[in-house]
Amino acid sequence: MAAKVDKDTCVGCESCVGTCPVEAISMVDGKAEVDEGKCVDCGACVSVCPVEAISL
Repeated sequence: MAAKVDKDTCVGCESCVGTCPVEAISMVDGKAEVDEGKCVDCGACVSVCPVEAISL
């Protein structure tokens, strides 16, 4: 299981990018995208997302 980003909800603020301890999140076409191979399910990105676009 890895964090999932709702592309329709994501506003591209990049808050999650700097929060991820394993650098599993990058911006693709202005939206956050999670590298499922790197994600460690810590939930840091979920708690920092201002629009609740990320879930585990």
